Amino acid sequence: MTSIKVPPLGESIVEATVSRWLKKEGDQVAPGDTLVELETDKITVEVPAMSRGVLTKRNHAEGAVVKVDDVLGEIDESAAVAAPAAARAPAPRAEPASAAPAPQPAAASAPASAPAVAAQGKGEVRASPAAQRLAAQENVDLKSVPGTGRGGVVSKPDVLDQLRDGAKQPAAASQAAPAPAARGGAAPPSAPPAPAAPAQPTAPPRPPVEPGARETREKMSTRRKRIAEHLLESQHATAQLTTFNEIDMSAVEALRGRIKERVEKEHGVRLSVMPFFVRSTCMALKAFPTVNAQVDGDSIVYKNYVNMGIAVASEAGLVVPSIKDADRKSLLEIAGEIAVVAKKARDGKLTMEDLTGGTFTITNGGVFGSLLSTPILNYPQVGILGLHKIQDRPVAVNGSVQIRPMMYVALTYDHRIIDGQQAVLFLVRVKELMEDPATMLVD
Repeated sequence: MTSIKVPPLGESIVEATVSRWLKKEGDQVAPGDTLVELETDKITVEVPAMSRGVLTKRNHAEGAVVKVDDVLGEIDESAAVAAPAAARAPAPRAEPASAAPAPQPAAASAPASAPAVAAQGKGEVRASPAAQRLAAQENVDLKSVPGTGRGGVVSKPDVLDQLRDGAKQPAAASQAAPAPAARGGAAPPSAPPAPAAPAQPTAPPRPPVEPGARETREKMSTRRKRIAEHLLESQHATAQLTTFNEIDMSAVEALRGRIKERVEKEHGVRLSVMPFFVRSTCMALKAFPTVNAQVDGDSIVYKNYVNMGIAVASEAGLVVPSIKDADRKSLLEIAGEIAVVAKKARDGKLTMEDLTGGTFTITNGGVFGSLLSTPILNYPQVGILGLHKIQDRPVAVNGSVQIRPMMYVALTYDHRIIDGQQAVLFLVRVKELMEDPATMLVD
């Protein structure tokens, strides 16, 4: 009998919630099969089977809170001997042309993913339930997807990568389809497809509404509950205050306009305004180290490094991966790392290492159109910088009114250790650096 235990969940995380069981008691399992999903406030952890056998016991129901090393269930490995014979019986009826047995009876335990499992049974493909569901929705052949999970298991991010890699080919095929009718009028086959428009932010899906219902009740997800608890802890444990300023973005926008195409061509990095803010914030934190500190009991812990947290919107909600030692990196290095963590966030591939260790956070509500907001501290950090929409506004410049691209910025800080003067001067320093970006070259 093999025990299934809660794996290490990451720095400072000692418990998780049983989000969903993918296997029932009595189900046959193979090495790499996902048994259960655990949810923390940061990531979802898939717990795989490490041996072949039968899941004989589930010790914790969905919604239960478990700690690291708790026993989730048990696998009887001695029952694995009879598994192939049991799996062969239904195979000839479902797949009469198949000569190989279908060793994936997991379909019985996850009806939603049954079509994907049945379609891939002949190829001995092991995939997580999330990957199976996505593959079924998008008509992806799991046999063509390289698995990066433990034991070669295909995960949902693997399917997403396959969809992105193959996106251009279907687009080109659909454009070339009318070519026979056009008889020579079609565009050359080598012409690349037009780049896809950037995805626009959309509202989260609503729960289904029953006809005639005036209200709809939906249980809060475990992750949402954990986020709520974290935000309340931040509000209750700190003395939060926000100070505002505005930045003339003319100089940064002019510099970006001159070099962004060359940077993208030579370095493969899209140069947004975020790297400039990361660089200027790191320099301001060195001038005002208390804003990069942390409260530990009755002590102040000063960090002699900057792990810059970048708030990123993902399917799972807002996550804050951090760029380690951002204060030691160049503008281009920062831009490259921002692109990497943003892609990992969208693909669901962030690790606990990515999500821990931050000392300060920048959040950009401007990408969604926010003009002004007051961000909440990412506790136990004591400072967070909120960026907003760049908007042309009339401003007084040397006695005349000019139209300039302006941005409101907000610094929320913990007033227990940061005085108002320090907070204001910190934000003024960021403003000075952004309005004269050449000074960022002088450290």
